Amino acid sequence: MSLTLNCDLGESYGSWKMGLDEQAMPHIHQANIACGFHAGDAIIMRKTIQLAKDNGVSIGAHPAYPDLQGFGRRSMNCSHDEILAYVQYQIGAIEGMAKSMGVSLDYVKPHGALYNDMMAKDNVRAAVMEAVATHHSKPALMLQAVPENAQHKVEAENLGLKLHFEAFADRCYDDDGKLLSRLKEGAVHTRDKMMAQVKQLIQSQTVTTVSGDTLPLLADTLCVHGDNIEGVRAIADIRALIDG
Repeated sequence: MSLTLNCDLGESYGSWKMGLDEQAMPHIHQANIACGFHAGDAIIMRKTIQLAKDNGVSIGAHPAYPDLQGFGRRSMNCSHDEILAYVQYQIGAIEGMAKSMGVSLDYVKPHGALYNDMMAKDNVRAAVMEAVATHHSKPALMLQAVPENAQHKVEAENLGLKLHFEAFADRCYDDDGKLLSRLKEGAVHTRDKMMAQVKQLIQSQTVTTVSGDTLPLLADTLCVHGDNIEGVRAIADIRALIDG
């Protein structure tokens, strides 16, 4: 099983520092860069794009609900047209800056509550897919690998949209294949559990859920969160496992 490694980066804002971008970037294949709605600003976006360019890392837009105060982790009851506009606006911001720096935008990965809502609600996913599919440069969309992969692939193919399915190195899975809520104990793995989960994904394309069940998980890419210090510290070892 061949996996890429992606990380949510560029999530600082003004004088507020978030994540360990400089430590993570040399070890990843794909950088999901915040677009200003949940984190990031023009200076941070430019700095993060340059860091990715210097390390030969693929750039993705990381759009969110307009929720700086909540770091994009609060769900919003937005209409189809609102989600369409919010996502397209953020893609345009990061792509325009990347283009001015001689870099292309390769994919889009929604952040936080928008990502969770996209996975849980057909109408939100339809709006996000339309926003990405109708963008002129035709980036791919990254979404969570779940038992419904085949259904989501059909939805994307109907729009001419390419998908990247992702699994998570540092997050515990619930029995239904979704991520265990961060409000629950054990939602974010320790280093040992993280490394064990990565090995299991590589070797058997499965994960062990919170109840101990074995869940098949067909993924193209593996995420480590840039705001998870343990994850970033382990990222070189995770990359070695993937490359090994």
